[in-house]
Parts: sequence; C-alpha cells; structure tokens
Amino acid sequence: MFDLIDGLPVHPLVVHAVVVLLPLAILGTLALVVRPAWRVTNGPLVTAVALVATVLVPVATSSGEALEKRVGDPGIHAELGDQLLWFAIPVLVLAAALTFLERRAAAGKPLPGPDALRTGVAVLAVVAALACAVQVYRVGDSGARAVWGDQVASSTPSSGVGSGPGGGSQAG
Repeated sequence: MFDLIDGLPVHPLVVHAVVVLLPLAILGTLALVVRPAWRVTNGPLVTAVALVATVLVPVATSSGEALEKRVGDPGIHAELGDQLLWFAIPVLVLAAALTFLERRAAAGKPLPGPDALRTGVAVLAVVAALACAVQVYRVGDSGARAVWGDQVASSTPSSGVGSGPGGGSQAG
C-alpha cells in the first residue's frame, strides 16, 4: 500500500510532508508558549498541523520499510525514523492541551486549581518541541547520508561558480 505511486517510491513524497509539517508544528507550539494569547486564535491550527504531521509519520515509516525492500538497509535511519512518532505525539498532545486550557480560561471556565497547570503544560511543551526538533534533524541527517553520502563524498566538484581558482566567486 505504501510502496509506489505511479512508479515512484512513496517514501520521499511523504517524508517531505513530514519534514515541512512537523517543524511547523514545533515552531507553532513554541509560539503558543511564548504568546499565550495566540493559543485561543492559532492553537487549533497548530494542533491540526501537528495532527497531520503525526499521522503522516507512520505512513513515512511504512513506506520507508517498503523502500528498504527495494534498495537495501538504510542503517540507523530506519531506527531513528521508527522513534520519531514517540517525539511527535507529545508535541501534538501538548499543543492541544495548551489550546484547550487557554480557550477554557478565555471562555470564563478555567479548570479548578492553580494556574500552575498551564505553566507546567507550557514547560513540557517546550521540552517536547525541542526534543522533537532534535529527532527530526537526526532522522533527516541519517536519511540524507544514507541516500547521498557515498555519492557526494566520492564525487569531485564540477567547475563553476565558487569551485576554486577561476571559478568566479573567490576573492583574490
């Protein structure tokens, strides 16, 4: 199911959606922490982006497993990719919690208890967002190295702009 679309592997197509949406969810969650007023208006959008990104992570993982059968083992990339869902879920849950708590408070129906609950959720959201950002980087870096590492390391730069003497962009 998650192997090919029109003869092309699904994995790079889905991965690009995850690589765009998950960092947007991370940045959005951090913005909700920094600007609590945005939680009411922008919280649902951030939560929706986080939801779509989180749903796409298993699709990327499954399509990666299908691609692995065609091209071989990607090494650590597969292991790191399998872990990404466990970093995305807390971002989704905490973005939703920030939004829920702030919208309740704005509607005059705050939860009973101290205001420390919103602060605690915000602190956890920062930790989860930063951890997820690191994991997204690790997965992407290992994937890029698995795909391009040998080709780039073994190739010599072509002549052109910035490629050395006579290349046009180096100061003399």
